[in-house]
Amino acid sequence: MQTTLTQNKPFSIEAAPIAEDLKPISSDQRTVGIFAYMSMWLGDGFNIGNITLGSSLVVAGTATMSLLQTLTAAAIAILIISIIFALNDRFGYLTGAPYVMQLRLSFGKTGAKFASLLRGIPAIVWFGFQSWTGALALNQIAKIATGGTFNNTAICFVIMQIGQILIALKGFKSIKVVTSVISVIVMLALFSVFILLITRHGSVIQAKLIDVHGSWGLTFFSFIVAFLGNYTAIFESAADYSRELKPNLSNKYRGFLYFLPIAIAYGITIVTGAMLAAVTGISSPVNAMSHIFNNNLITLFVSGFIVLGVITTNSVANIMPPTYVLTSLFKLPQKWAIAIVGLLAACSFPWLLVQDSSSAGLAIFIRSYSIFLGPMTAIILVEYYIERHQNVRLETLYNDEKQQTIKWNAPIALAIGAAVALFQVDLSWLIGFVAGGIAYLVLNRLRKEKRELPVTEEEPVDLD
Repeated sequence: MQTTLTQNKPFSIEAAPIAEDLKPISSDQRTVGIFAYMSMWLGDGFNIGNITLGSSLVVAGTATMSLLQTLTAAAIAILIISIIFALNDRFGYLTGAPYVMQLRLSFGKTGAKFASLLRGIPAIVWFGFQSWTGALALNQIAKIATGGTFNNTAICFVIMQIGQILIALKGFKSIKVVTSVISVIVMLALFSVFILLITRHGSVIQAKLIDVHGSWGLTFFSFIVAFLGNYTAIFESAADYSRELKPNLSNKYRGFLYFLPIAIAYGITIVTGAMLAAVTGISSPVNAMSHIFNNNLITLFVSGFIVLGVITTNSVANIMPPTYVLTSLFKLPQKWAIAIVGLLAACSFPWLLVQDSSSAGLAIFIRSYSIFLGPMTAIILVEYYIERHQNVRLETLYNDEKQQTIKWNAPIALAIGAAVALFQVDLSWLIGFVAGGIAYLVLNRLRKEKRELPVTEEEPVDLD
């Protein structure tokens, strides 16, 4: 009887009891063009987290990898990042649906909500970390402007949080404008820092970063994984961004939209971070820049670019994804979800990740969440490309009555991938990706799970 009623009364996505922000965006509603989209990833790449990751290459004033090894590791990571981005963004680009809905394909209705936390929690911590480093820079500006009278990073942190939340409340339209303008400014500023370091401290960089033996072994591959891990939470939720991109772009073209800006931004930030740490012995980029230039005008310039870089990075990568997660979990209005994300980020103790003496805390944090996001990435790619051949029925995806509560193959494969990755945490993302993907393929052959696909002549749809 229920089947007959469902057939006679078609399900409407628009009438579905789900938050408006999670419903598909149609092609004619998409406002982000090619330049704005590339600017998003350019602005995201020029961030303090990438600079800090580069500084983690330097321990006790000496680099653990040479400049050649660093650039090679970064190039391999950037290529993999771009490929996965172009593959994983296809769901959102074609359907207009966000990442939290994509997870339903493999994890089920309730399972997707819990799985989304694995993306949301790292983003919240990154939001807090980025804002804290931005607050350090803002405090430098305030100290210079007041002649040393003002010196309170905590107040600057609150100002940063409030400002970014206000920008995010306007949604992707404001993010598009902010990143398009700021990314160009930040790019020019960081290139200036790069040139100043080379011209002023070339001999030190030569001795401590270029003329070092380094390692092509575990250290080299662990940094590839760290570079991947730095972006894994972002390309994991690629659908959240691609659903805003204007239509009619090929996979190869979209891959280029990721590769070019990420290659430019990621490469220059990592090398700059390594050079800063090699020259100063200080792992915190903000404090290192203040120490090395020791000039109020240059410090103002550098600190300003750090603040702007933090705003673009958080706007793109660290605010909206966890907002969608909270919206999905608790059916909150987007404005409330954004405010809660900002509050949670402030409670994540971001100042503990990077100290002047070491940025090891950031690298450990990245490798830790990569244990789970490596297999998660493999699972959603296997589901979309191998199990479904890119065929998705949105009416079923958004219909709670048609969705299984939990599909167990995905969480079991995720647990297997994470467990295997624990055996070598330095390579966690790569090991977890391979192990989780294989486990999910095998489980899907051993335990058949129901998948409703669009009607084709060869494969009728089971409505039961």
